[in-house]
Amino acid sequence: SRTALAKIDAMTPKPGGQPGEQLGRRSRIDSLSNPLVKRLRLLREKRHRRAEGLFLAEGLRIVTEAREVGVLPRWLFLTDAAEGHRLAADMVAAVLASGGEVVSTSAAVLAKLSGKDNPQTVVGIYEEPRTALASIDRARAPLWLVAERLRDPGNLGTMLRTGDAVGAGGLILIDECTDPYGVEAVRATMGAIFTQTLVQATWDEFLPWLRAGPGQLVATALTDDALDYQAARYASPCFILIGNESQGLPADYAAAADIRVKIPMLGKADSLNAAVAAAVMAYAVLSQRRHPGAA
Repeated sequence: SRTALAKIDAMTPKPGGQPGEQLGRRSRIDSLSNPLVKRLRLLREKRHRRAEGLFLAEGLRIVTEAREVGVLPRWLFLTDAAEGHRLAADMVAAVLASGGEVVSTSAAVLAKLSGKDNPQTVVGIYEEPRTALASIDRARAPLWLVAERLRDPGNLGTMLRTGDAVGAGGLILIDECTDPYGVEAVRATMGAIFTQTLVQATWDEFLPWLRAGPGQLVATALTDDALDYQAARYASPCFILIGNESQGLPADYAAAADIRVKIPMLGKADSLNAAVAAAVMAYAVLSQRRHPGAA
C-alpha cells in the first residue's frame, strides 16, 4: 500500500542532501527481509514504479552506458563477483561522488530485486524521467519514432535501440503502451533507455502539439494511397508512426498523417513485426538524408 511504502521510505536512507540523510554511503545487505530490499523489489510492479518514480536497470553494461551519458543511480547494488571489475570500480566511484548509495550484496538479493533466477551482478535503481511533449525540441533531431498502443516490451526496447542507432531524437509512446520502465523493456533497450528521449502522451495531446510546429508525420499503413516506403520523400523533422502489433493504426490516425507508406511484402507474411518495421523506416529516412540525390 502507499502507506506501507511511505513507512519503508522513512526507514531507508537515500541520497538527496536532506537533514539526517547520508551522502556517498556504502553499505552491505545480505538479508532478503531488509526494508530497502522489500521496498525496491516492489519496483517490479508498474503501480509501485509510478508511486516511487523509480525503476530498475540490471547489468554492468547498461549502468555503465547510463554513466557515460551522465545518468547515475540513486542506489547501486553489486555482488562481490563484480567488485573487482574495472568498470564496476569506476561506477562505484561515480555513484559515491554523486551522493548515491553503493550496496554490496549477494546474488540472492539481486534475484529478489530483479525477479530473475540468474541475475546480473549489478543492479541500478534510477529516477524515472518525466518528459512532457511541450519540453521537446523537435529540431534537435531529424527523426523521431512514434508508437501507438505498443504492447510488447521487447518491441519497445528494440525501437529505442533503433532510435539510438539512427540518431533519432527519441520515442513518443501514444495511448496505452507497455510500460517502458518495466524490467523486461529496460533490459531490451540495452542502455538506450538512457540515451533516447522518451515521452508518453495520448493521441489527442500529440497531434495538436505536432501541428503547432514543423514536422512531417509519416504513417505505416496498408491504405490505397500508401506510397512505397522507398519512393516517398521525407522531410525534417520526420515523425514515423507505427501502429499496434496486431491491429495496426486506427484509420483516423493514419488519415491524419502527411503521407502514408507501406513496406512491400513479397512472401506469404502480410506484415512485419512492429519494431522491425520501425527499423526499416528509420533507415530509409536516414539513407535519404545521407544520399539526397539517390531517389
